[in-house]
Amino acid sequence: MYLPPQFASQDPRLAARLMREHPFASLITLDDEGLPFVTHLPLHLREEEGGHFVLLGHVARPNPQWRHLQQRPRAVVSFLGPHAYMSPRVYPDLARVPTWNYVAVHCTVTARLIDHDDAATKDALLKQLIADHEPGYAPQWQAMAPGLARQLLAGIVAFELRVDDWQCKLKLNQHRPESHAALHATYAQGGAPQQALAGWMERLGLARGASGRPGA
Repeated sequence: MYLPPQFASQDPRLAARLMREHPFASLITLDDEGLPFVTHLPLHLREEEGGHFVLLGHVARPNPQWRHLQQRPRAVVSFLGPHAYMSPRVYPDLARVPTWNYVAVHCTVTARLIDHDDAATKDALLKQLIADHEPGYAPQWQAMAPGLARQLLAGIVAFELRVDDWQCKLKLNQHRPESHAALHATYAQGGAPQQALAGWMERLGLARGASGRPGA
């Protein structure tokens, strides 16, 4: 993605936090005509020794994307965090224009499909997703009749996406410090997306006003 240096983060902790807090990602492959094919889906982030990221997920068997991964394992995954409009009124001068702030992580991945008959691995993957999004559902899944569980598992194609490279973009007006106090105050008084961006500004130390106090 377009990544000006002032918005680039090399901190894997921030990238992992964003992926965990906003796990509903876009998986992008190339179809047989060479056009981008996109599936929106939840992914579970697993951090391995050495700081390597692995993403776990699945698609419905009728979704042709798993065949794209089978034939062309390299793909892109995009995570989009909170985003919101930014008014030029945050600047002390008038020679400014509106823009949009956001945080995002893009991953280049290599896919490995889970064997169709490997019900145990697919079951473990689903349990990871259940633990992420509704731990209370786990007993119901575990109590499901074995035949029905096998049928449901047969209806998905599960995969591991090993992250070969990642880019983390935190576009929060870092290069315009004169705007930080007003921008943070505006976002802090807004709705959930704006407040989430205010939180990211605080995380990056961008919420200090002229007094040096956070949010001043």
